[in-house]
Amino acid sequence: MEVKNVNVSEKLANPAPLGLMGFGMTTILLNLHNAGIIKLSVMIMTMGIFYGGLAQVIAGIFEMKKNNTFGATAFTSYGFFWLSLVGIWTMPKMGLGDPASAKAVAFYLLLWGIFTLFMYIGTLNGNKATQTVFGSLTILFFLLAIGDFTGIAVIKTIAGWEGIFCGASAFYTAMAEVLNEKLGKTILPL
Repeated sequence: MEVKNVNVSEKLANPAPLGLMGFGMTTILLNLHNAGIIKLSVMIMTMGIFYGGLAQVIAGIFEMKKNNTFGATAFTSYGFFWLSLVGIWTMPKMGLGDPASAKAVAFYLLLWGIFTLFMYIGTLNGNKATQTVFGSLTILFFLLAIGDFTGIAVIKTIAGWEGIFCGASAFYTAMAEVLNEKLGKTILPL
């Protein structure tokens, strides 16, 4: 039996909506908690692992395949953010280290804020929707860090509402990309 080398065109779908939805939905849920609307529960942690975490890492890997350094860096980094955040919450309960102090978490969030600020700069030549996602995420990380550094609860609540906006902007951007592509025209402007 002879096997012929078949040259198959490998056109990939846009992985960004998957990553944006994983980020957006998980961010909304966590910030409903930060805003004081729902309690932190296994539902948020599960979304953090499987949709915020793994789905974004998968989207980032496919962005690598598409030779998109920005998308690959963003999605894999924020996917691993979600996985590490759930680890911070759960590993001490499994006897795998001491709980992180508020100050330690504040530095963690501050570093993510600095990273996100640089990523936001990378959006300045792109569409307004993506700029909104990264701009509001930068503000969110800095608010959360300030809340942990100071211990002022109202800052965390404000961050929660801002985080709901941030997650919703990612949700919108994902759906705009899906619907605009599927219907072949601008349904939701970016």
